[in-house]
Amino acid sequence: MSRLVVLGGGESGYGSAILAKTKGFDVFLSDAGKIADKYKAKLTEWEVPFEEGGHTEALILNADQVVKSPGIPEKAPIVKSLRACGIPIISEIEFAGRYTHARTICITGSNGKTTTTTLTYRILKDAGFNVALGGNIGESFAYSVATARYDWYVIELSSFQLDGMYDFRADIGVLMNITPDHLDRYDYKMQNYVDSKMRIIRNQTEDDFFIYDHDDATIGAELGKYELPMHQLPFSAKCREMQGACLCGDTFHAEVGDRHFSMPVAELQIKGIHNLYDAMAATMAAMAAGVDCDSIRKTLRSFTGVEHRLEPAGELDGVTYINDSKATNVDSVWYALESMTRPVVWIAGGTDKGNDYAPLMDFARRSVKALVCMGLDNAKLKESFKGVIPVIYDTNSLDAALTAARSAAQPGDVVLLSPACASFDLFRNYEDRGEQFKAWVREQQAKARK
Repeated sequence: MSRLVVLGGGESGYGSAILAKTKGFDVFLSDAGKIADKYKAKLTEWEVPFEEGGHTEALILNADQVVKSPGIPEKAPIVKSLRACGIPIISEIEFAGRYTHARTICITGSNGKTTTTTLTYRILKDAGFNVALGGNIGESFAYSVATARYDWYVIELSSFQLDGMYDFRADIGVLMNITPDHLDRYDYKMQNYVDSKMRIIRNQTEDDFFIYDHDDATIGAELGKYELPMHQLPFSAKCREMQGACLCGDTFHAEVGDRHFSMPVAELQIKGIHNLYDAMAATMAAMAAGVDCDSIRKTLRSFTGVEHRLEPAGELDGVTYINDSKATNVDSVWYALESMTRPVVWIAGGTDKGNDYAPLMDFARRSVKALVCMGLDNAKLKESFKGVIPVIYDTNSLDAALTAARSAAQPGDVVLLSPACASFDLFRNYEDRGEQFKAWVREQQAKARK
């Protein structure tokens, strides 16, 4: 019996362990931290042995292969030990892909992938497809493969998940953009990160589709390095006429094979240039999957976006609060600030990932009246915007940050939580950060009503 060890007991890990159990592996799961009660309950139900609070090397280094959760870096001591022993390490996506014949739409990019993935899933679901949402959002891909049967999977992929994929192939691969992110995981070398993102086209054949941002200079520079046998479907908001999807006046058009789609941009519920890119990519992915154009149009007219991405959180003292906690890199914040039409009190900070804040300077000068730094170490953020933003506050908690933001904001302003950084210094994850932000606003609203 082949032995498979799963490192990490989160969404990805527990699903991989259960799939391994159903396929007859001698499986063991190990987590250096605490496993959530809901996942422990699942592991116990499926009789999967596990440990938490540390790694027992004797139970791990005897593995025939290891499925590593994406959050565990290569520099982790247990990963180094596994590499030294020559034990293969793969991702959940690679592992689960071996046990399903379902077709896949796989979406990656530095920004926009969650909205695009959610929207693509909604389009297929509304059209009556037997489809599941997985990967970086939704249910664990591996758990779905172990416990259900779907014809399609729409999968959001991070660069970390792509790194552990070798034989897996996306039937429809979508690359939204490539901008600096997670450079701390890639030796602070942009090319290493770019190479990771380009793995979305790995193993694709002439029967597959590759959808990508024609306006992204980094992607354009990379395409010449690869053989591209698949159908290529670029999207652009700058080119008026091109194969794929483009913006012509106030209408965006898409073409896949002999099928044509058009829709006025004003009919989209999600606004801004970044959301137009998301809609273009999702539209072409759905068309490539065979969804009827009228059905696509219907979903696009009703889709209102995803949580924690430019999400209205309420109004307080005539000030609008916006939760953009998912903006964990500079490019995401660029789109957020680009969409602002009123004076902004900007809350930023957290665990820096090698950020270069230069692209934000023009927007900061034009729109941001105050910067509230929220993190355990705000030195880089403060130094970057010194002399650019008139007022800078230094805080190390959400309550202190929001108290400072409230004092700086005046009626008609926007308080924008758009951190440009990871959340792990003060929060469990970006969702936790966004939920606490919204809860604070609700609490203050309740106090004001009394």
